[in-house]
Amino acid sequence: MADAFYLPLGGGRFSPTEHTVGPWTPDAQHFGPPSALLVRALEELGAGQGKQLARVTVEILGPAPLTELSVRARVERPGRSVELLAAELDGGGRTVARASAWRITMSDTTGIMASGVETLSAPEDAPATHWPESWGAGYVDAVEWRAVAGGLDVSGPITAWARQRVTLVDGEKPSPLQRLFVVADSANGASNFLDPRQWWFINSELTVHLQREPAGEWIGLDAATLVGPNGIGTSTSTLHDTQGPVGTGAQALMVRPR
Repeated sequence: MADAFYLPLGGGRFSPTEHTVGPWTPDAQHFGPPSALLVRALEELGAGQGKQLARVTVEILGPAPLTELSVRARVERPGRSVELLAAELDGGGRTVARASAWRITMSDTTGIMASGVETLSAPEDAPATHWPESWGAGYVDAVEWRAVAGGLDVSGPITAWARQRVTLVDGEKPSPLQRLFVVADSANGASNFLDPRQWWFINSELTVHLQREPAGEWIGLDAATLVGPNGIGTSTSTLHDTQGPVGTGAQALMVRPR
């Protein structure tokens, strides 16, 4: 098996490997790799010189099958300072996800930048943490995790570092944003307090707001999950690289007994 989430087939088509398998069913992917694949398509759109993705929302329309996928992207609304991008992911004869993104022209705001969020301790100072066996194999084994606070085997909020063990697309080096989206979709799983063998807590979308692109292989995730009284929850996260915070993530959750 290739050390990648996807094998390129040409023409915007990809074959998922076993590394993409998610925890809910062995027949569908964890949505971190598909989200990163959509971001890859958005990054390939032209006219982005001097611009940066500021917000990306991935709408999950159904499970991503372990069969051939195709991705296409377009500029929905061009603009000199701000433009709206869109991408779609098809598989199994249907559209399984759509992404929309705002891309904004960059300027120098170094002198006024502020985050109000502390930098995380270094990944090498954090111990390894592992998903419980009930989460299965596939994606959970394709990413290395190190816990700053909490743990993948401990219920509740978590602060952790994550690093891909495999590339996104075989033969390519993943971009920093692709690395971030592979991890960002894990906020609800990493910060869960429910047994996935007894409960569904699946996200219907992922929204990431970015202040800057991350640098390096490690992505930090400071995440927490809240559940309301009517089967709806929210996972929120602050996303980091080793230099500090880079953005925030949020997911709407469907919560119910299996």
